[in-house]
Amino acid sequence: LLPCLFVCFPLFSQVRERLKQQVVEMKEKFPGFRPGLAILQVGNRDDSNLYINMKLKAAAEIGISANHIKLPNTATEADVLKCIASLNGDPAVHGFIVQLPLDSDKPINTEKITNAVAPEKDVDGLSSINAGKLSRGDLGDCFIPCTPKGCMELIRQTGIQVAGKRAVVVGRSKIVGAPMHDLLLWNHATVTTCHSKTSTLAEEVGKADILVVAAGKAEMVKGEWIKPGAIVIDCGINHVPDSTKASGKRVVGDVAYNTAKERASYITPVPGGVGPMTVAMLMQSTVESAQRFLEKFQPGKWNIQYTQLTLKMPVPSDIEISQSCMPKPIDQVAKEVGLLPDEVELYGQTKAKVHLSALKRLKNQPDGKYVVVTGITPTPLGEGKSTTTVGLVQALGAHLHQNVFACVRQPSQGPTFGIKGGAAGGGYCQVIPMEEFNLHLTGDIHAITAANNLVAAAVDARIFHELTQTDQALYNRLVPSVNGVRKFSDIQIRRLQKLGINKTDPTALTKEEINLFVRLDIDPGTITWQRVLDTNDRFLRKITIGQSPTEKGFSRTAQFDITVSSEIMAVLALSDGLDDMKKRLGRMVVASSKRGEPITTDDLGVTGALAVLMRDTVKPNLMQTLEGTPVFVHAGPFANIAHGNSSVLADKIALKLVGKEGFVVTEAGFGADIGMEKFFNIKCRYSGLRPHVVVLVATVRALKMHGGGPAVTAGVPLPKEYTEENLQLLAKGCSNLNKQIQNARMFGVPVVVAVNAFKTDTKAELALVVQLAKEAGAFDAVECTHWAEGGKGAVALAKAVQRASQTPSNFRFLYNVELPVIDKIRLIAQQIYGASDIELLPEAQEKVTLYTKQGFGNLPICMAKTHLSLSHDPEQKGAPTGFILPIRDIRASVGAGFLYPLVGTMSTMPGLPTRPCFYDIDLDPVSGEVNGLF
Repeated sequence: LLPCLFVCFPLFSQVRERLKQQVVEMKEKFPGFRPGLAILQVGNRDDSNLYINMKLKAAAEIGISANHIKLPNTATEADVLKCIASLNGDPAVHGFIVQLPLDSDKPINTEKITNAVAPEKDVDGLSSINAGKLSRGDLGDCFIPCTPKGCMELIRQTGIQVAGKRAVVVGRSKIVGAPMHDLLLWNHATVTTCHSKTSTLAEEVGKADILVVAAGKAEMVKGEWIKPGAIVIDCGINHVPDSTKASGKRVVGDVAYNTAKERASYITPVPGGVGPMTVAMLMQSTVESAQRFLEKFQPGKWNIQYTQLTLKMPVPSDIEISQSCMPKPIDQVAKEVGLLPDEVELYGQTKAKVHLSALKRLKNQPDGKYVVVTGITPTPLGEGKSTTTVGLVQALGAHLHQNVFACVRQPSQGPTFGIKGGAAGGGYCQVIPMEEFNLHLTGDIHAITAANNLVAAAVDARIFHELTQTDQALYNRLVPSVNGVRKFSDIQIRRLQKLGINKTDPTALTKEEINLFVRLDIDPGTITWQRVLDTNDRFLRKITIGQSPTEKGFSRTAQFDITVSSEIMAVLALSDGLDDMKKRLGRMVVASSKRGEPITTDDLGVTGALAVLMRDTVKPNLMQTLEGTPVFVHAGPFANIAHGNSSVLADKIALKLVGKEGFVVTEAGFGADIGMEKFFNIKCRYSGLRPHVVVLVATVRALKMHGGGPAVTAGVPLPKEYTEENLQLLAKGCSNLNKQIQNARMFGVPVVVAVNAFKTDTKAELALVVQLAKEAGAFDAVECTHWAEGGKGAVALAKAVQRASQTPSNFRFLYNVELPVIDKIRLIAQQIYGASDIELLPEAQEKVTLYTKQGFGNLPICMAKTHLSLSHDPEQKGAPTGFILPIRDIRASVGAGFLYPLVGTMSTMPGLPTRPCFYDIDLDPVSGEVNGLF
């Protein structure tokens, strides 16, 4: 037989063209999709750099998105493993190799590193799992190391029938020799493995029809050993001295090429033989991995494991249901929705924080559909907004298989231990574990308490120090000399600039400038910043502080509020990142000076400390529903003096994660006249997000109360008006439903009414609500039974929401923020509440003048009024009209970004009832389970 060289480069070109075509077909079928290859290198070896550049070039030619990650040679094993974990979890990476050898100054276990690569991404085929599958003959379910795979491709190109041939492999490395043996064996060759210690090497080589040499020794296999007509694959790359070369050396293989080519029928040259095919096979494995990914995961479609509910009748208590369900590990939930391991910070097995880096990574992803759940004007009978929110996402996810996220507020512990109980939903529609949800969660509320009270302490301490020290003494303490040098801090430079003092040398200030700098001159009568506590304690509603003799007679009347009413909570909810949150924290106004100028937290010098206390709170909390759909629980601002909605950040991350066809369902506090109006006019204004659908929750019995039904008392059986059919009373109460539908449509968003059914409701009553809702302009109205049936009971609602989301949304704000403060208030009162006009009491009128003068007149309006009526009078049910809305005062949350007029009277520190919820709460000392929480 005449010797014939392998024509390797043309073969590589054929493979490349085939792969290019496959990538084009993937992109056509899944627009925006590209196979992804990651190459992890440790150190800076020249040979590794050369090989990597070859791979990057080949990837670019084929259309593969290749990413080269380079760690320094100081990288530790832990550094490499962390990087691998991140790449394992990245859904955009389908193939992943670690470039060997690892060029590190630190000891690194190479086998541990290669085994850390996820087997489904191990396109080098070096992990023990892939090696094990290959050795067992599972060739269709593993990745084969690229060099043996390339060798096999070259052998096939000769046209030889491998089955039944005698093959010899010289070399036993894990990268080439051992897998080459297995590959030939499972292609039905009779295989012998030899190595440098084989005593009869020449004899064994002489028997080979197919010879693969990967021993790493220059020209170890002699030409005369080779059987005439054999196929020879030389995998060796060795350098030998050669004075004729400029470098003084030349590259040779493991086979003595010049003599071997006289006997072989085919032989690979060195260089230019196996190398190009190794690269080609790496590209092929990457494309194969991407194809497997597409078969398993449709881009934009989660591969999520839903939890099957076991429904019981009668429906058990909420805590019983919650504890009977085994939540998925939260890291599994995170992986299912496309979060990477380094974007998730675990807090035990059932909750986690999500880093804002996820939003940055997903910034180019299209947003999903944005749905807000609201309700009719609340009654003591309850409407079930939280239950409906959870039921809707369970229906969309577990039953209609849509990507869907719920975004809800974190509840205060005040109501949990007070009169209301938990807020995780109810029945078979809950966020779980409910005890984790309702109690400490990840500590965000505690951080807000600490931050808020730090500001309160700083206010009173500053007043005290200014009262008891001279200008110079204050200056010496505010700008102390350290080792003979005085220096302004960054926050002090900002204060100087605000005062118009453009100096950075502390010794350069005049006495007048020092006076301006050190004296905030806070007017105690204007302090609006109160201390907070996340517990209902009515005896802290008004207190006297500063009664200790050490306070030298400085005392004043103050109060405690519930933590969730703190402006810091509203700041967290409306921030779109750490930097934005820090700026908002610094803008918070705590009082006015005696000259009438606003005093901010930045003036107090506390902004940086607040940001440090709040740095972890900015990360949304990830949990799940009973049926395994994901939930973000983040921020919980009051819905009266604040805007009553969960965080902008949670919504933004969720909208990216669900993708273009997915849904994000969030809940607005209280009725549509309060929470929904603020969702649109405040939250959407700051976030830039535009809603697609409003879900308006109503119940038959709550509508009957709006129709004039009698009052109800906790613990007393309901009057017959609520348990027996009464269509006349119901129809009258639907005036409230009608008005709230109009309110939602005023913003240009389609409305779907969810009629939350109770067992006492009759078919005629439910049908009447549906009919009247549609007549009032609702896109659809649907009866729901999700409390008793879970997501299954909200499937009709979910389908209606899907249909509504396809219709055009002509979203618009109710008012322009540049309107005068009074005009904005009047628009809300007349358009949303049904008032004929507003009346500003003297204190409110003074605040309009003050805030306009201070530059806050262009802020949105956040009305603080009773949630129990469209009017200011909680006894006025239905849809009252023609009333005058009294505005008794106006306050400013400048950091959060709104003014809040006070309508009527209300307390921001709830009290405990005669029999608080905590009577029923207990801990099992053996199991550690919480009992009685509801």
